[in-house]
Amino acid sequence: MSNHYYSQSPDVKHNRHVHEVTLRGFSFRLVTDAGVFSKSGVDYGSRVLIDALELESNAKVLDVGCGYGPIGLTAAKLAPQGQVTMIDINERAVELSRENAQLNGISNVLVLQSDLYEAVKSMSFNAIITNPPIRAGKSVVHQIFEEGYQLLEQGGSMWVVIQKKQGAPSAEAKLEELFGEVEEVTKDKGYRIFRAVKG
Repeated sequence: MSNHYYSQSPDVKHNRHVHEVTLRGFSFRLVTDAGVFSKSGVDYGSRVLIDALELESNAKVLDVGCGYGPIGLTAAKLAPQGQVTMIDINERAVELSRENAQLNGISNVLVLQSDLYEAVKSMSFNAIITNPPIRAGKSVVHQIFEEGYQLLEQGGSMWVVIQKKQGAPSAEAKLEELFGEVEEVTKDKGYRIFRAVKG
């Protein structure tokens, strides 16, 4: 079980690679490794989410399940006067995100190892962004929505990417139950981007 990207300490052998990638017009060099999500490069769902994101320049953002950092680091570029907190249960992912922030000269980020929201319970955010760990199961995904709702300020948004065949309809229903207002911002190749606003 400890080789899933959502395990705390992956015990697969290291296999580091550097990927050069452009996201939202910003060039990044991202180090990836075995034992983290989408190690062979930024996955399509994350790209669709990144392209859809709208953030205030001074937003307080939380990236849930940050992996090696593509979403959170792009958010930090989109909110240069803001602060992005990036959390993941996977210690290897957390180390990579810290390394990638440094590698790309991004200082307005805080990367924490956290089982769900454990490490950020006392904080509040204007935006929560997640490409949720579908393989961890529906109850974990719904917990991300429920507990995230509590940490959002009034008027704050939760941004979610989810594939239609991996439970987008039930995710949308859950978000509607919590938030009331849910917009499908875009869909692309079966990926759907939801923005739920805390009214």
